[in-house]
Amino acid sequence: MTTMNQQTTAQKNNTIGIGPARDEVRNIAIIAHVDHGKTTLVDKLFTAGGSADAAQTDRVMDSNDLERERGITILAKNTGIAYQGHRINIVDTPGHSDFGGEVERTLQMVEGFLLLVDSAEGVLPGTRFVLRKALELNLKPIVIINKIDRKDADIDRTESQIHDLFLDLAASEDQLEFPVLYGSSRNGYMTTSREEAKKLVEGSMTGNMEQLFQVILKTIPAPRPKSDEGLQILVASLDRSDYLGLLAIGRVQSGEISVGEQFVCCKDDFVSQPMKITKIYMFEGLKKIEVPKAQYGDIIAVAGFDHDIKINTTLCNVGKPLPYPYVAIDEPTVSMYFCVNDSPFNGKDGKYVTARHIKDRLDKELRTNVALRVEPTDSGERFKVMGRGQLHLGILVENMRREGFELQISAPEVIYKTVNGEKLEPIEYVIIDVPSEFQGTIIERLGKKKGELKQIHHFSDGRVRLEFEVPSRGLFGFRGQFLTDTRGTGVMAMSFSGYQPYKGEIPSRTKGALVSMETGKTTTFALDNLQERGTLFIGAGEQVYEGQIIGENSRDTDMDVNPCKEKKLTNMRASGTDDQAMLAPPLVMDLETTMEWINPDELVEVTPNHIRLRKKALKANMR
Repeated sequence: MTTMNQQTTAQKNNTIGIGPARDEVRNIAIIAHVDHGKTTLVDKLFTAGGSADAAQTDRVMDSNDLERERGITILAKNTGIAYQGHRINIVDTPGHSDFGGEVERTLQMVEGFLLLVDSAEGVLPGTRFVLRKALELNLKPIVIINKIDRKDADIDRTESQIHDLFLDLAASEDQLEFPVLYGSSRNGYMTTSREEAKKLVEGSMTGNMEQLFQVILKTIPAPRPKSDEGLQILVASLDRSDYLGLLAIGRVQSGEISVGEQFVCCKDDFVSQPMKITKIYMFEGLKKIEVPKAQYGDIIAVAGFDHDIKINTTLCNVGKPLPYPYVAIDEPTVSMYFCVNDSPFNGKDGKYVTARHIKDRLDKELRTNVALRVEPTDSGERFKVMGRGQLHLGILVENMRREGFELQISAPEVIYKTVNGEKLEPIEYVIIDVPSEFQGTIIERLGKKKGELKQIHHFSDGRVRLEFEVPSRGLFGFRGQFLTDTRGTGVMAMSFSGYQPYKGEIPSRTKGALVSMETGKTTTFALDNLQERGTLFIGAGEQVYEGQIIGENSRDTDMDVNPCKEKKLTNMRASGTDDQAMLAPPLVMDLETTMEWINPDELVEVTPNHIRLRKKALKANMR
């Protein structure tokens, strides 16, 4: 953990240099709210810069399967583009605040950033979150109003919101001066002129990314060395190679390094034994290009480690340990317990089922997931895992199940703080866009969740934007209800706002569970009778066990039921008894929805092929 002085120094060091600038290099980050077009913009920059290998694929920077499926960036990644004798290193960052740890560590590698804002959606919580992080590091901004080709685009309103946001967040007057471009990442054009932007949308002229490249070269400062006392490479990410072992990815802050040279690893008061650089790579398009040496301003990957290291480690010359001040990562706000799967069906799906397997996997995640924390518990088969939000932890669980793990997870809980004897809880800033007919319902719902309405904006198209501060725990399970209340027409975005005094009790799930009292295979006959009791999560012919939750009760209490009951056969034929039962389709919930749905006395059983809900105590007489 860094001290406040270290953090302040780190912020200043991002722009202050003491040596000559490397004019041929620029380092920029691309930041935005979720789905405002960051990754698509990188695609077009690849095309404009002539990176043919990368230009052939859409969303090339979303290399992770989950990123492609969800259309969001989870992991920050970096690449490089050669343009007119310059090397422009680009970092693509996540827009969701749950992955803020990725944003914070990668922003330390750049001098400036491109802020993308959707011309129709305007400034959203993710915009505020990532911009605040960038301005705290004193980085140079360039604003892009993106998606100007949308039919509902409102460039004037969006630009006004952006200026208001900078006025709210800027730490100095210098940060209030920035160029603004208008364009469409998808269509591959950017311009600094409002008149040209109108013509581009109308189709009366064609455009490209040339003006954006020119603004980057003119606005973003060239890198300078941060020290004249020797080598400093700040490690921002880690990777592995089957042939080279650990790869450290980071920015050369000062000095230079060549293949074959010795170095040491420094972090806080720790200094390692000397090691030797075996490979140095720079990034170009989707490829790593091997180079013999690198110097200040370069973003590189290096090999030659004989042991694991941590993110925010500094690589230095032997005999000259100069740890580079790094920015402290925001602390976790949500915790869950990861447990060994002890259900009757354990071991049927997964390859990795023991506590040792789970511990090793969490230890591996800690090496690269800087916002994650893991604490042991009084049981060797249970681990307390803490992260920046429900999505942050849900992505980890989803990755584990895809890798072959079986585990059980508890209901998420917020992490409270006590300051001067007062209990504090995490608060989210929530922005909701809905048709005006639903605003009363949403205000009432969030009022019950201890939400405070901060602002209301009415738009000409009949929609309304509501801005709230809501306790994080009040939002568990709210997203599904929100989509139901707004009939799928509402849009909700949120980001962590800070800690405030405890708001009091908040009502949780209002409906009970239908819990199986038998182990066996479900029957159509039994489920046909049970569907009158509530909403079923399973269909006929599925294996269930005693204590498994098979549905949601229509009442507020739990009910033990028998979903395996067979129809009794008699010699008498009654009218209608042989008619085919009509079962409603079961409600199939994804992992994040189940995490929101469960109560503290319940668990989610996660395997590579199944997601089941269960009671912690399987026997009814033990509950």
